[in-house]
Amino acid sequence: MTVEHGEIATRAWVLHPELTSDRQRRNASHALGEARALAGALPGLEVVGADIVRLSAIRPGYLFGSGKTEELGQLFKEHEVELVLIDGPVTPVQQRNLEREWKVKILDRTGLILEIFSDRAATREGVLQVEMAALSYQRTRLVRAWTHLERQRGGLGFVGGPGETQIEADRRAIDDQINRLQKQLSKVVKTRQLHRAARAKVPYPVVALVGYTNAGKSTLFNHMTGAKVMAKDMLFATLDPTMRSVTLPSGRDVILSDTVGFISDLPTQLVAAFRATLEEVLGADLILHVRDISHPETEAQANDVEEILTELGISETTPRIEVLNKLDELDAETRRQLETTAARQDDLFAISALTGEGVPELLDAVSAALTEPKTEQTLLLPFSEGRKRAWLFEQGVIEDEEQTEDGFSLRVLWTARQAKAFRRL
Repeated sequence: MTVEHGEIATRAWVLHPELTSDRQRRNASHALGEARALAGALPGLEVVGADIVRLSAIRPGYLFGSGKTEELGQLFKEHEVELVLIDGPVTPVQQRNLEREWKVKILDRTGLILEIFSDRAATREGVLQVEMAALSYQRTRLVRAWTHLERQRGGLGFVGGPGETQIEADRRAIDDQINRLQKQLSKVVKTRQLHRAARAKVPYPVVALVGYTNAGKSTLFNHMTGAKVMAKDMLFATLDPTMRSVTLPSGRDVILSDTVGFISDLPTQLVAAFRATLEEVLGADLILHVRDISHPETEAQANDVEEILTELGISETTPRIEVLNKLDELDAETRRQLETTAARQDDLFAISALTGEGVPELLDAVSAALTEPKTEQTLLLPFSEGRKRAWLFEQGVIEDEEQTEDGFSLRVLWTARQAKAFRRL
C-alpha cells in the first residue's frame, strides 16, 4: 500500500457504468481513463483496479443487475477494497444498498469532484463555495442514505470510514449552514467587487483562459506572464482563479485570467457555486479556449466547455480565439495538417505552451483582437475636476487643450473602454 502523510492510503476501485442503449455515450475506455485520473487527483487514495461495466438498463435499487452486483462484491473482497468510485450518478438508495451489499464506501462522480475541489480550494472564497456545493449535494441525499455513514478523514468526509461520529444532519440543519455560508460568501464577493471596480479604473482589457481540465491553461499562463502557477499533469491542478497584468509584445497591457478547468458532467452544484469565481470570464473582452489537441476526445471536450460557458451565461458575441495546445505530443503528419488548418483561420492557433512554439503568433493575434477603434470628442472640465484631467493625461488621450474662463476645453482621442472608465471616475 502507498502511504500519504504518514497514513495508509484507502484502497479504491473505479467503475465506469456504460449504458449500451445510450447512443450519445462517450468512449468507455477514455471515460474510464478520465475517472482514474480524477481518483489520482485526490490524495490518500490508492487505485487498485478499474473496470467498465456495460449495462442494458439502470436498475433502480442497485444500479447493476444482481449477478454483476454479486460478482463485483466478490472482486472487491478479494482485493480488500475499501472505496468504490462509480463514474456517474448514483442515487441515495443505490448507494445505501450497494454499501450494505459490498461492505465498502461508495462515491459517485459528483462526490469525487467535490472531494477534489475541497482538497484544492486555497482562497477563502473557494473554500466557502466548495462547502456550499457539498451541502447542496448532501441535502439531496438525506436522510436514509447518509445517517449510517461514518467518518475518518478531513475534507468533506464523503469517503468516510470507521473511527468517528456518524453524519446526523437533517435538511433544516444543512439549510442553516448554507445560509451562514451565503452570508460569509457575500462579504467575500463584496471585496472582490471592490477589487474589480479598482481595476476598471485602469482600462486594461481582460483576457480569460478557459478549457477542459488538464488542457494546458496554466502552462500557457506561466509562459505568457512569467508567473509560477501550479501546472501539473493532473486534473484540476488549478482551482482558484489567478490574475496577472501582462504587457504584450505590442506594448499593449492586458489582465490575463487563468480559471478552473471544466469537465464533462460537471456537477450542477459546482457550476452554480463557482459562478462568482468565474466572473472574470463573464466580463472578459477576449476568451482563449485552450484545447489539448493530442487528446483522443478533444472535440467532445471542446463541446463540454462550450456548453458550460453557455450555462454560465457567457455571451456568444464575446470574441474568442481557439488555441490548439500540445503540438509537441503529436506525430509529424498530424502536426503538419493541424498547422496548415490553423494557418487558414484568423481565430485558430496551433501551439505548444510547453516549448513556446506558436505562442508569439498567438500573442500578436491577442493584441490585434483587442485593438479598439478610437473616436474624437471634446470635453469641458471645470477647474475643480483636476483629478479627471490628470487621468486623461495619464492615458495619453489628449490631442489638444485650451484654458477657458470656466475650466479646460480638451480634445481627446480615445476608445469606448477609456470613455467608459472616464465616466466612472
